[in-house]
Amino acid sequence: MSNSSRTLSILLVTALVSALVALSGCGSQTASRPAPTQPAAEPAPATPQEEPLYTPTYKTTGKEIAVITTARGVIKLEFYATDAPNHVANFIELAKKGIYDGTTFHRVEPGFVVQGGDPYSKTGEGSAGTGGPGYRLAAEFNSRKHEKGTLAMARSADPDSAGSQFYICLAPQPGLDGQYTVFGKVIEGMDVVEKIAVGDVMTSVKIEEKN
Repeated sequence: MSNSSRTLSILLVTALVSALVALSGCGSQTASRPAPTQPAAEPAPATPQEEPLYTPTYKTTGKEIAVITTARGVIKLEFYATDAPNHVANFIELAKKGIYDGTTFHRVEPGFVVQGGDPYSKTGEGSAGTGGPGYRLAAEFNSRKHEKGTLAMARSADPDSAGSQFYICLAPQPGLDGQYTVFGKVIEGMDVVEKIAVGDVMTSVKIEEKN
């Protein structure tokens, strides 16, 4: 083979190798390129209609008390019907319908509150703490203070969103005053309230008349 032919062969081989290296580099670059960002999921459909505001029809006498029976003992509550008439009437209506029977105390914060009354805690239709009666109550904020044993209604960020969930204070909570509707207090069984643990069941919630 002549020198010129040998030189040409070497050049061709060198060019081929260079091309293969270049292609290999391009392939590597392509493989390491991040995958295109997936489109964001569509927003969940908005609730067709906001839960309606409800005005209870029960007429309080001012003599009603609630008796909550648990495995740890009995808790008795009196109501502030003058300060929060609709919240009191609502609680009584729900109790008389048996809505509270079998529900649990799904939240316990030592030194703060115990919270219960969510129908989901017994039906399992949703996460405990997210359910309610299917309607909401207009707020009835009042001058009652959050003292140890205070009974008040839980709500979301919307002031007019209370339904069935309630809480009992384990200690004074002045930071909650005027922000949640206080509608009663514990008159017997505060020692039982202090023993409540997450998941404890309200076997029954009955309405009785004061003696």
